[in-house]
Amino acid sequence: MTYFRPEIDAMAGYVPGEQPQEGEVVKLNTNENPYRCSPAVDRAIEEVVRRGLEKYPDPTAGPFRRKAAEVLGVEPDWILCGNGSDDILTIATRAFVGEGQLLRLPYPSYILYKTLAQIQGARSEEIRFEPDWSLSDRFAAASDGLRLAFLPNPNSPSGTMLPPERVLELAERLPCPLLVDEAYADFADAQCMHLVARNEKILVSRSMSKSYALAGLRFGYVVAQPQVIAGLTKVKDSYNCDAFAIAAATAAIGDQAWLADNRAKIVATRARLTAGMRDLGFATVDSQANFTWNVHPEQPVKPLYVRLKQEGILVRYMDYAGWGDGLRISVGTDEQIEACLERLKAMV
Repeated sequence: MTYFRPEIDAMAGYVPGEQPQEGEVVKLNTNENPYRCSPAVDRAIEEVVRRGLEKYPDPTAGPFRRKAAEVLGVEPDWILCGNGSDDILTIATRAFVGEGQLLRLPYPSYILYKTLAQIQGARSEEIRFEPDWSLSDRFAAASDGLRLAFLPNPNSPSGTMLPPERVLELAERLPCPLLVDEAYADFADAQCMHLVARNEKILVSRSMSKSYALAGLRFGYVVAQPQVIAGLTKVKDSYNCDAFAIAAATAAIGDQAWLADNRAKIVATRARLTAGMRDLGFATVDSQANFTWNVHPEQPVKPLYVRLKQEGILVRYMDYAGWGDGLRISVGTDEQIEACLERLKAMV
């Protein structure tokens, strides 16, 4: 006997990357930032402690919305905040996609998207990327019950991205909202935030976990036209961002000098990682994110993942049915990447 809905019993559930809590490892598997966050974050958290935690936080994360609006060049009512960008994806799915309706996503991409559809009792449709990681017009085609499309840009696991003009073209053709998941956009050469004002169907979500080094706090947000934000606000949990997260995220996004310096370090190390993997015989895709996707034309990569793990280096092994497998390696510090490359050199 089960008490769960049939959809829940039938699904496998999302499996996060390994998060060891003990021991020393070189952690290059979940695309965290290898550097400490802005010092402004420490001061903001200390101020929250000084004020106390006996009261509920701002239900709309007003301080963050106001500061982010300054940085992004929009009004605060164009922004909705969440407990990580995964919360934003959940809110959008709950708001737009009903039971039996359709959620569209590219393949391969972030595997949580399909899980969100399953939880909702909705259907999902995967449109395969082309071999060059572009998307055909099929992604924008009308389909019975289609209510929402997710587009990670840059994509995971590939690190590739569609140009903003192509994203706009797809959005204009789609009969439903298009949520552009820009979790890694701060590491990219182009972004889609400016498209929100051009088409009300476009929403752009961002995470503070990657480029701002706040993965441990959980804070994300979405930018959309005000009428869209008003509808999404009806669906969010009452206090979905706590006082620590609001204060830390506000301080972080206010320190754009720290972001620029951090981005420069990550991009430089990414170039070294890409060159190093290619020197070892891997086919490594040019990345616009803080990780690289690596396949080897001559040998299986899963044994490499296992051996690296045995030697204290965690990378992400991913196997996509009908597409193939590979190693997704996060951009760490120069020392961490050098250690990873040296170990791999002895294996291939």
